[in-house]
Amino acid sequence: MKDGFVKVAVATPVVRVADCTENAQACAALTREAAEQGVKIVVFPELCLTGYTCGDLFAHDALLEAALASLRDYLAATADCDTVSLVGLPLVAADKIYNVAAVCHQGQLLGLVPKSHIPDYGAHDETRVFAPAMKENITYEFDGNFVSLGTKQLFVCTSVPGLRIGVEICEDLLVATPPSSTAGAAGATVICNLSASAVGVGKESYRRTMVESQSARTVSAYLYANSYKGESTTDLVFSGHAMIAENGVTLAERAPFALPVSGLTVTDIDLGRLVHDRRRMNTYSNQGSGEYTETYFELELEDTSLTRPVEKNPFVPDDAAERSHRFEQILATQAAGLAQRITCAYAKKLVLGISGGLDSCLALLVAVRAMDELNRPHTDILAVTMPCFGTTERTKNNATVLCEELGVDFRCVDIGEAVKVHFRDIGHADTDYNVVYENAQARERTQVLMDIANAEGGMVLGTGDLSELALGWATYNGDHMSMYGVNADIPKTLVRHLVRHVAKAASDCPTLSKTLLDIVDTPVSPELLPADGQGNIAQKTEDLVGPYELHDFYLYYMLRFGYTPRKLFRLCQYAWGDTYDDATMLKWLEVLTRRFFSQQFKRSCLPDGPKVGSVDLSPRGGLRMPSDASSAMWMKEIRELKEELGL
Repeated sequence: MKDGFVKVAVATPVVRVADCTENAQACAALTREAAEQGVKIVVFPELCLTGYTCGDLFAHDALLEAALASLRDYLAATADCDTVSLVGLPLVAADKIYNVAAVCHQGQLLGLVPKSHIPDYGAHDETRVFAPAMKENITYEFDGNFVSLGTKQLFVCTSVPGLRIGVEICEDLLVATPPSSTAGAAGATVICNLSASAVGVGKESYRRTMVESQSARTVSAYLYANSYKGESTTDLVFSGHAMIAENGVTLAERAPFALPVSGLTVTDIDLGRLVHDRRRMNTYSNQGSGEYTETYFELELEDTSLTRPVEKNPFVPDDAAERSHRFEQILATQAAGLAQRITCAYAKKLVLGISGGLDSCLALLVAVRAMDELNRPHTDILAVTMPCFGTTERTKNNATVLCEELGVDFRCVDIGEAVKVHFRDIGHADTDYNVVYENAQARERTQVLMDIANAEGGMVLGTGDLSELALGWATYNGDHMSMYGVNADIPKTLVRHLVRHVAKAASDCPTLSKTLLDIVDTPVSPELLPADGQGNIAQKTEDLVGPYELHDFYLYYMLRFGYTPRKLFRLCQYAWGDTYDDATMLKWLEVLTRRFFSQQFKRSCLPDGPKVGSVDLSPRGGLRMPSDASSAMWMKEIRELKEELGL
């Protein structure tokens, strides 16, 4: 539960219709199993202590009394479990029979939540027996203790910040305004649904859509348990299809008719992530829990062993079909934004520097799409290669072939002599390979592009990407500046995949495809230092600032969810621990944190660029951060981590 992670589960017991004693034992066994796995919330199906398909037997005192007795047995059998569990049973109160969820913890009944919406169709006609939930909570006496019975309830954990449980039952999810909507607005971060949803053609995907959309709408974790084996098959068949979703994404799912027939579906929810999103969303209706009864409980704090899916490359989908679809969306977004800017700027030419590296390659590919969209010739793009002291034959050749294959206007401007003159002007030795040596080349390249754009009536297209901007890996007023930064919202890992995607799509142009793939395989480098003795790139960016796959991982979770360094490191251990050791992961986290703060002044004056994803560094809305903000609190936490690990 530390760092906001809480292990949760939905349970699938085997029930025997109307055999409450055996059902209570089956549920208790699964609860104990869940507790042994560190699960802190477990949800059972609707009416699991009796079975959902008892029909008119629910009106019989024998079954009603047996259900209440089985609840007592279940509480006694789970008294040593530090797990909140929710089981379903029929309950008599105020001369009515209600379909309720009993919320239990360590042998205590915390409260009872009745079903609000009682279906009246076909074999699901519950109106013959059950009454809908009362409008207001009432008090219910259970073995000398008084608990709330009603829908306006939240179950609040005093030891885990942000853990507030709301409850609804099956059909409640399917109405226009589900009880979970008001519970979420009242503060519930975890919604538990005890369900008995029968099999039907197309129902599986419908059920999943409803759970995912409601978890997104309420910005919550949604735990959906469902009936399976043991229910009567007189008219209905149950498949045990159950799932756990978090803010629109399914984290864990039990497939219909999965084996074994009884068991737990377990994952971890991230309360910190949910609370962060709610804080940031003014459109999220947080009405407070004024009319809700709050029942408090305490869980023992412990480290949650992570089992939730965590993407190693969060900017790049794992699924191949989704990847292709998203890449096309991104390229279309970049091209559309650029086309509009070209039109509004009345640009006769689009000027960009082409180095033979990844970023300028992607910018050129987007520029070609934009010109196609505007029905303008590719020759309205002027790609300028500017070789200097560190340019290698590999990158120079790739730049040349790329421009030839795409049919753009191409120009080579060797800036070596101009930079040497500049060195003489400022008294810098051309054998001193310091930051002046590097930045002078970058600024000369930008000056060449700007002046050519003036001469051609054009605009300069920026090529820098999101990862470089986050690290400040750009020369101020050099490659940092342009008239439109088309890659400003694209992280380096995604740049690589986008170029590879275009290469595969260009299979009918083998020379272009081969060149693009070679660019993908070229080490990332600004090529500002002389090549090695064999003419290969000597200055490799990732040797200096760290692996972009780690930086992009950290960036996503830091900027999207506000994770602390400690939580970032823990998640990185989980996702990347088989590739990097602790020392390496902490080293580059420290580098990123330090540079992210110290280089904000560069991001504060960025040119416009199209917003593509949920992580954005634009000073006009993506990230509003003062240039002189201190990193002290973040760096202190990293130092503490290093001390704890003996690094």
